[in-house]
Amino acid sequence: MTIPDYGFGKGNLLPCEETLEVSRKRKKMRIAVAKESAQNENRVALAPHAVGFLVGLGHEVYIESGAGDKAHFADQKYSEQGAIIEPCKSNIYTCDVIVKVLPPNEEELGLMKGKQVLFCSYDIHTQTRQFIEKLQELKITAVGFEFYKDANGDGYPIVQSFSEISGTTSILIAAEYLSDAHGGKGEMLGGISGISPTEVVVLGAGTAAECAARTALGLGASVKIFDKSINKLRDLQLRLGMHIFTSVLQPLVLLKALRSADVVIGALYENNCMRDFIVSEDAVRQMKKHSVIVDLCMTQGGCFETSEITSFTSPVYEKHGVVHYCVPHIPSRVSRTATYVLSNIIGQILIELGEAGNINQLIKENIGVRAGVYVYNGILTNDVIGNRLGMSSQDINLLLAAF
Repeated sequence: MTIPDYGFGKGNLLPCEETLEVSRKRKKMRIAVAKESAQNENRVALAPHAVGFLVGLGHEVYIESGAGDKAHFADQKYSEQGAIIEPCKSNIYTCDVIVKVLPPNEEELGLMKGKQVLFCSYDIHTQTRQFIEKLQELKITAVGFEFYKDANGDGYPIVQSFSEISGTTSILIAAEYLSDAHGGKGEMLGGISGISPTEVVVLGAGTAAECAARTALGLGASVKIFDKSINKLRDLQLRLGMHIFTSVLQPLVLLKALRSADVVIGALYENNCMRDFIVSEDAVRQMKKHSVIVDLCMTQGGCFETSEITSFTSPVYEKHGVVHYCVPHIPSRVSRTATYVLSNIIGQILIELGEAGNINQLIKENIGVRAGVYVYNGILTNDVIGNRLGMSSQDINLLLAAF
């Protein structure tokens, strides 16, 4: 059978539209990595290898001179990866995308030109209303590290990674202050044959607490874990083994454990307006002399009534004969490791931002980034922040339709 030709080409019955593949419009971005001005912050937002990858994709990356010094990444390491070293802070804050570890201070906010994208932590328990109002005035889109979720919208990868560092490091810190090297009582954290093991009490059953307990167990210590949730304790005991002691926060049981403890790790914060600490001053007074407290919750107010914020230059003090280590942002103590962790996550987000073409498209496509946005084009979108500061917030999903 012969198919007639109707003028559209022999063998074609009807004209068809040709479907062409439409490529995504990539955007070349000017990305700035700002230097941290806070005294205790040694991390930098991006490591040289992440910068090199972004430069290889055609983006311009500006590094504020000296930004990586405290994490032992010299300017030369960045320039070798194609970064532009910028000595002038004011030029850094005019870039399209600004990446920091801690939020910009008042001076740094004043240098921003507006309508930019800001990636940094928010520090909800210390941040002020004026900070949000300035972001609103500048119509900034801000993504908070502690709000950013994974691709499934479940976990918080940056928070969890830093919690892993904090938990593991807390045991190493406690070991230092038990030893003679820092004027401790001259004990080794852990246990060896023929000697009773060190007793470690961990408050909390989250990621930081689990890593602290795992590290202490690896050194041979005896570990007791307390938390409000029996389900968390059950899950943790299944992961770590039945040889650990677990208990809900029953005051008499906790007090008994504190009295015999050599080390107490605070990784649980009672979040209420009354500042009701997990461990009272009276309980600390009953602890053994020269025992060590490491409070991982200083940015949230602390777990112990006797906790007072310290710094890396003067990290400990003694109260009621108990050594207190209360430095906030403990991952900054191992700044190079923490920077690699942050780079692996933030670097990928920046790559996706370039691929998406603009922040609006990325927010639509990536539910994790969408969850991390707390100010969108100058509009507060995080109700937790809004409730805390007494400010109105809007649902970002509704706002996306307007921008």
